[in-house]
Amino acid sequence: MKTAFFGVLATLALLFSTAAVSATLELQPANPQPSASQLKKGLAVRYAYPADVKSMSAARSALKSGSEPGKPLKGLDYRDTREGDLTLTSKQAMHVVAHITGYVHFDKAGLYNIDFLTNDGLDARIGGQRVGHFDGRQPCGTTFMATVNVPVAGWYPLNTVYFQRLGTSCLHMRIAPEGKQVEWAPNNMFAH
Repeated sequence: MKTAFFGVLATLALLFSTAAVSATLELQPANPQPSASQLKKGLAVRYAYPADVKSMSAARSALKSGSEPGKPLKGLDYRDTREGDLTLTSKQAMHVVAHITGYVHFDKAGLYNIDFLTNDGLDARIGGQRVGHFDGRQPCGTTFMATVNVPVAGWYPLNTVYFQRLGTSCLHMRIAPEGKQVEWAPNNMFAH
């Protein structure tokens, strides 16, 4: 009985340590790396304006049905609005879906923590990994904290779908090297 108990403990310890190791997401840099002359500041965005949107699948369907280019985003630091204020750079306050693309620049290789504040839904991917996700409606609230490994300094592709249904809107990315407090991602980290 004692041997079986210690065997179960050893197996559980192995599973937990494997889960902890796999929790770090390995980002893939853009290949080839874009040159400074190829890039513009901020992030590209396309908008769809469905009659209603309550989920990520509805947001993706709205984008497939038709979208239009919007004024580029300066970055990912859009504070909680007042009801009736426009969402991001769109032409509406409510029922907005945004497909945001571009690059994030990391000055140094290493481990980073990333999270987002969003109102409402978000599926954020950097370097091929999902680094932020919320599928539903909420006031300006956080997503899970993702720990990412940046293997080399440089540009990493960003591909994000965001939606806002009713009321106010917000979208922020926060980031910090592992072990430090996350802060708002500065606009100069982003290009398209």
